[in-house]
Amino acid sequence: MLFSQKILNWFHIYGRKNLPWQKKNIYLIWISEVMLQRTQVKTVIPYFKKFKKKFPNLQVLAFAHIDEILYLWSGLGYYQRAYNIHKTAIIIQNAYNGIFPNNFNEILKLPGIGKSTTGAILSFAYNFGYAILDCNIKRILIRYHNINTDHKKKNQLELMLWSLINNYLPIHQSRAFNQAMMDIGALICTHRNPQCNLCPLKNSCLYYQNPVNLKQKIYYKKNKIGILFSIIEYNNQYLLKQYNQISIWKGLFYFPITFFSISDTTWRISKKKINNLNIEINPFIHYISNTKLYIYSHLININKKILHTDINQKRIWYNFYKTKKFGIPAPVRKILKLIQNNSLKKNMKKKNIRIIFCSFLQKNAEGLDYPFFTGQTGKKIYQEISKEAWCYWLTEQTKIINEKKLNMFIKTDRTYIKNKMKKFLFTKK
Repeated sequence: MLFSQKILNWFHIYGRKNLPWQKKNIYLIWISEVMLQRTQVKTVIPYFKKFKKKFPNLQVLAFAHIDEILYLWSGLGYYQRAYNIHKTAIIIQNAYNGIFPNNFNEILKLPGIGKSTTGAILSFAYNFGYAILDCNIKRILIRYHNINTDHKKKNQLELMLWSLINNYLPIHQSRAFNQAMMDIGALICTHRNPQCNLCPLKNSCLYYQNPVNLKQKIYYKKNKIGILFSIIEYNNQYLLKQYNQISIWKGLFYFPITFFSISDTTWRISKKKINNLNIEINPFIHYISNTKLYIYSHLININKKILHTDINQKRIWYNFYKTKKFGIPAPVRKILKLIQNNSLKKNMKKKNIRIIFCSFLQKNAEGLDYPFFTGQTGKKIYQEISKEAWCYWLTEQTKIINEKKLNMFIKTDRTYIKNKMKKFLFTKK
């Protein structure tokens, strides 16, 4: 049986057919393909759904500010992709009247879109006869033909793999074939411990026919970078800066940073010593592709705010309860969450006495002892409404119930009073 027929037969039974971007919408396919560059499907799905909701079409994306895009991209990594998406949207809006082009050479010229991504976009959107050659598919071809990559230059290997995949591509079923190849690479022919017994190509695969290959374990060398975050705190606000010169988090906001050299031995020794100190934020490791970040942090409390919030000067004072839409890297979000949780625990130990900035009163006041509602509404009230403001609402609530003759056992009446509560607490001047 032909290579391509085995792949197509497998796809009809096992292939992924319900991914959120499989809608033949070229805009959504483009967004998903960029997000999927060096990123797993399971990681991309929640980001894609949020992105689609915020930017449902190219026009909305083109007129958005880059900080809005970076905010939704935070944690997905490879942030240059977000910049390229924004640039591409603007180009298409201006040069193509907001209509995504369907010509291979025109798409290939757009920022951040290479030959493989272009093929993916046209294949999945229109079933055009273009192949894909991502990392997963390269791995399948190299194993299937048992290609010795050590003796080939990168350009030579690329040309060979493109020639192979183009020969295997069934012209009239490129969409199904390309999806199947990516699925097999992601789910079966994986980097480590490939599930060869499940592969439709196993009977003709040279890798599978050599038992030595199946016993080998592949180890990937990672770059090691030490990072020290200086967490400067003033009155429950934390200084974040934007460093455009650092490529891994370009355009994002994070704590003042210091880089240093580190080894696994140094990490083990220092981590053991630091953990014994029982500090609030223990060191941790964060991975970015082939880079391993060893992250330390130290907290610095100041009595005077020496730098003012100014988005144009690339620095802000971050407040947990006044959300700003800008990009923050995943490890910084993790640290901020730890700080917030530690702060809540400390307040609980003080018999629930805590001072918050009350949205209703527009001043600092004693917060509620515990959330009175579940979900986001309860969380927001707990974080932003004081005991004094809550008493004002209880008086207002009694008044409304009496005037409207509401029955709190009726769902519509409960919904009505809840909506009145949110309006009263968060819009009253």
